[in-house]
Amino acid sequence: MMLPDGFRRVPFAHRALHDMADGRPENSRAAIEAAIDAGYGIEIDVQLSADGAAMVFHDYALDRLTDATGAVRLRSAAELGEIGLTGGSEGIPGLPEVLTMIAGRVPLLIEIKDQDGGMGPDVGLLEQAVAGGLQDYDGEVAVMSFNPHSVGLMADLAPKVARGLVTSAYHYEDWPLPRATCDRLRGIPDFERTGSCFISHECGDLSRPRVTELRAKGAYVSCWTVRSPQEASIALAAVDNITFEGFRPSADLSAAAG
Repeated sequence: MMLPDGFRRVPFAHRALHDMADGRPENSRAAIEAAIDAGYGIEIDVQLSADGAAMVFHDYALDRLTDATGAVRLRSAAELGEIGLTGGSEGIPGLPEVLTMIAGRVPLLIEIKDQDGGMGPDVGLLEQAVAGGLQDYDGEVAVMSFNPHSVGLMADLAPKVARGLVTSAYHYEDWPLPRATCDRLRGIPDFERTGSCFISHECGDLSRPRVTELRAKGAYVSCWTVRSPQEASIALAAVDNITFEGFRPSADLSAAAG
């Protein structure tokens, strides 16, 4: 199981090419179309609706990104579709619609948000929804999650879809997790067990020996989230790709690396 070739050609727009000032909220249709027009790969997030649909939305709660409140997973897909995204003129899209929009025009990276609440094994419904949506998708696509249980389950549900782990320095103050969980995940111990072929690692922690080791063994390494040309230049000396926001790097990864 290998990453599609396109993942080595273009950088990825974090939550699509969003810009609130231009009416493109993160993970919105407008941001997705803008990324396609600019020739970038697209990174999106999915959360679970009350009726088991994969919705393209980052947060667990609606509060930051909409005028509504409460958990995403307490609303149906139809209800979520009617909730307007702050800074734009559209509701929350579902994954099937987004897949139809992209239609293989650029590479797509889907982050499956942790539904367990503690990076544990209570997962399944969201992964099933993602796998079902991807069953007939012909474009270049990969899935990833911070939760290794989610990535491991995708190996069973969609074995032909490239998968990887989102990884981090797991500083205690940044994560609402037990310290023992942070300590374990920091070492990226589940890469081999989950059959992952890539990681997307925190950009401020790229000197971590485990990251260097995985790349030396042939793993594809990307990083999140790069926010300036200077950060991009530094990161691309150590990784294969970047996920970016707040600026526009060259859509040609070889030029961005230079």
